Formats: sequence, structure tokens, C-alpha cells
Amino acid sequence: MTTTALADIDDRELMRRHVDGDPEAFAEIYRRHRDRMWAVAVGVCGDRDLAAEAVQDGFVSAFRRAEGYRGDAAVTTWLHRIVVNACIDLTRRVRPTSELTDEVVRLAPPTPDATGLVDTRLAVHEALHALPEGQRLALVLVDMHAVPVAEAAEILDIAPGTVKSRCSRGREAIGRALGEAGFGTTGTSQRSDTSDTREHDDPNGGGHD
Repeated sequence: MTTTALADIDDRELMRRHVDGDPEAFAEIYRRHRDRMWAVAVGVCGDRDLAAEAVQDGFVSAFRRAEGYRGDAAVTTWLHRIVVNACIDLTRRVRPTSELTDEVVRLAPPTPDATGLVDTRLAVHEALHALPEGQRLALVLVDMHAVPVAEAAEILDIAPGTVKSRCSRGREAIGRALGEAGFGTTGTSQRSDTSDTREHDDPNGGGHD
């Protein structure tokens, strides 16, 4: 089958064909989604080399576990979950204190430099690096990659309210850190101070991560 023909087939059908033995179907899945998975992996890992390894591990795992895909979630959601888990496993095992790279800083929510005396990149670098893992993962997906809250909840296997709470707490923490570093924090604090977010905090306390 030609690449053009494959491009007309939706993700779920490609997965079915892969499970049925089509040797080209998963290659098309990879072609479609590798760039997005790479960007997410860089945000989660904070390191280009680790991200590349995590994406490779994630797609290999997806290839082998395709029979377990039941179609109840979008293929992209399923892939995100696998790649994010690969990132978590890899960073914990290989480099639990790995530094965030320029790609992460570039994708981070913008914060104005009020004083001109502090390096924006370093300040955001430090603020993101200091976040608990749960908050950082939620922000990478929702803020940096515009993944809807409901989908992020599926990817992270937590309640939507927990995603909102972690994002809110992460933004507040970044705002405080940047404020202490001499940056204006209006943009960050305003994003987190919304009734929608606060009303949906996880009642079981999951958002405190």
C-alpha cells in the first residue's frame, strides 16, 4: 500500500491492521505522531538524549503492545501514556536530576521580565526543575502542548480535577519562584487564579502532588 493511501486511513484502523499483520500500518502511526511524542518527551525528560531514548522505547513498547489497544481512547492518548511512562521510568533510572534544556524553556508559559536583571531562561529553568513530578507532567501536557485536561487525565491516569489542581499549583509555584527571582508574575498568577480550576480540585487531595 502506498504512503498516500495509508495517510487516508484513521489511527484506529491502522492499529487494527497492524495487529492483523500489515507491515506498513505501524510505520504510518510512527510517522504521524513521532514529532508530537518527541516534543512531549523533551518537556518531560528535560534532556534531548533522554527524550530520544524515551520516544524509541515508547514506540517499541507500543508496537509490541498493540493487541492491548482496545480503541476506547484515541490512539494519540494511548501513545502519550506509553511515551510519558517511558520518560518517567528513564529519568528516574538514568538521570533523576537531569537539567531542563532550552526546548523546555522555550515551550514554557511566558513570563515577562520586569527588571531586565535576571536571565529569563535560567529563572524558568530553575522554576520548572523545582516542581514536583506530578505538577511538571501536568504542565508539560496542558500548558506546553495544549492537551485537553480530560485527555491529560487519561494519559496520566488521574482524575481531571487532579490535573487542574496540579496545573494550578504548578503555575503558582512557578509564579512565586519567578517573583522571588525579580520577575513580574502577573501572567502566571492570573492563569492559575480561576474559579474553574479551584472548583475542580481533587476532593481526595490528589492535586497536592
